[in-house]
Amino acid sequence: MTQRREVCVTQEDAVGRGISSSPTSSTCTAVTRSITTCIVGGGNSAHVLVPFLAQAGHHVHLLTRRPDDWDDVVYCDIVDGDTGLRQGTHCGRLAKKSSDPADVITDADVIVLCMPVHQYRTALDRIAPFVNRAKSEVFVGTIYGQAGFNWMVHTDLEKGQGLANIVTFAIGSIPWICRTLKYGSRVANYGGKDVNVVAVTPKRMFPILNDVFLQDISVRPMHQGDFRLACSFISLTLSVDNQIIHPARCYGLWQTSLDPNHGEWSSEEKVPYFYKDFDEQSAQNLKRLDDDYEAVRQAIREHFPDRPFKYMLGYLELENLNHSSGNCDILESLRRSKQLASIKTPTLLADDGVTHRLNTACRFFTDDIPFGLLIAKWIGEKLNVATPFIDEVIVWAQGLCHESFIDPDTGKINVEYCLKEKCTSGIPEAYGITSVEDILD
Repeated sequence: MTQRREVCVTQEDAVGRGISSSPTSSTCTAVTRSITTCIVGGGNSAHVLVPFLAQAGHHVHLLTRRPDDWDDVVYCDIVDGDTGLRQGTHCGRLAKKSSDPADVITDADVIVLCMPVHQYRTALDRIAPFVNRAKSEVFVGTIYGQAGFNWMVHTDLEKGQGLANIVTFAIGSIPWICRTLKYGSRVANYGGKDVNVVAVTPKRMFPILNDVFLQDISVRPMHQGDFRLACSFISLTLSVDNQIIHPARCYGLWQTSLDPNHGEWSSEEKVPYFYKDFDEQSAQNLKRLDDDYEAVRQAIREHFPDRPFKYMLGYLELENLNHSSGNCDILESLRRSKQLASIKTPTLLADDGVTHRLNTACRFFTDDIPFGLLIAKWIGEKLNVATPFIDEVIVWAQGLCHESFIDPDTGKINVEYCLKEKCTSGIPEAYGITSVEDILD
């Protein structure tokens, strides 16, 4: 199949090629390639993928609940994080957009999920009947690989639907810092990572995936961000980024900033910024969570001595790999980021119309507790590794969210509660895995 792609011409490229382009516009030209990629979801990363993939020649489909809110052409501004100035713009045309998976999934060679982690399995259920069984392989992956994505695909697509042609992949963390400027239309990209990590099964398919998809979202458009192959999906699950940053900061805010009697800020002006105002207490919390994770990581290394786990990393190790930095200070690594400086703490306005409280319906709670900390806690229990601060944060968060992930009497995971519904949590037993021996791909 031959498709068209939309190639954005930046101002610099336009001058070299004799094409008119202004700082506030982009010029798109059509070329050909034979890859159909369906993006599932409408998060920030989806807005980057549309122009990057279309630019590389993909026939880009979009499965979203809000197809009418998406323009036919989507723009990605490359913005200098230090100056805030736009350096260029990529644009790409959507070939199809729909809320019906039958319209956009069937032709897909690559399917990539761009949504909160707790919604992954629901999305897989929706697309499963429409994945093309006649293709020799269909790549199914996620732009953010927290929480055992391979367990989900194996359970819901391969075993549940009998799909034998699935190649599963997950990217360790989002390859760029980005923020939607106008939903369905324009996104700001503040720069990519120097190095990205991906897990793929079967591993022999990594070179193909790298050529037809991964390079098209990193090196080709950004001239950085080469991908390296992790030896196992568990390396991504236990490499810590958002799943400890967010809970550590929210707990730190609760400990130091909020009214201890009511858990509220007296006004919006009193709410600290999430990263710019990152404090010592939050940094200490992050380190203590990472220390618990490291105990679990070390137990995994000892339990599976034949695996290298080169990319199963702690917080600062991962930060230094992604950004080729030598940073050794947690607090500085977060405070200094100009790209993150304007991100606000997720809050809800209280009934009085004045005070604000933490928004426990945001992904900092719905993703990072049941599909983050709780998985590390489960592995720790299986390997007899204590995770005291992970436990403390889960107990605090479940109190706010009216959940019961940990039994307060035993201090152990309340497995029955964690499995009460399909997407209640991401512990391995949600996928029929009861032994730590079976957590590796």
